[in-house]
Amino acid sequence: MDPADKEIQSLVGQVARTFDERGYQLAVAESCTGGLLAGAITDLAGVSSFFIGGIVSYSDEVKQALLGVPVAVLADHGAVSEQTARAMADGVRNRLDADVGVGITGIAGPGGATDRKPVCLVYIAVATPDRALCREDIWPGDRAAVRQASVRAALELILQGLGEQEAVNL
Repeated sequence: MDPADKEIQSLVGQVARTFDERGYQLAVAESCTGGLLAGAITDLAGVSSFFIGGIVSYSDEVKQALLGVPVAVLADHGAVSEQTARAMADGVRNRLDADVGVGITGIAGPGGATDRKPVCLVYIAVATPDRALCREDIWPGDRAAVRQASVRAALELILQGLGEQEAVNL
């Protein structure tokens, strides 16, 4: 097994323990990771005790219709932005009635870059009962590496949002 996979499995285990201890429920909204976060979570048996589900919202229309991302946020800031990631996290949290929501949006590559937004730019937001966090990263590597790093970072941000882990610089 790849060491990165083991690290992700370990983080999923920490998230599972934390959610089970608190009686919290989790929902995720993914764009550039395309369901990889939900897949990593559901690789662990028994996660139905806390994991409600997720929405893969690749298009702006799905972000608007299913997650409630305001048209103005997408028009003013774009699909790949802190504002959109935060709106996705809030939207999935509210729409699926979860305690914690995660939003991930980015440009996994190899195309899609603009003058202001490079390939490998990712925003991850977590909305908890007590606070909301967002991080911006530009990951090294190819599409698969960007997606994998984003999943790991999302799991770490969930734990950080719940006060279970200090901020981690990846």
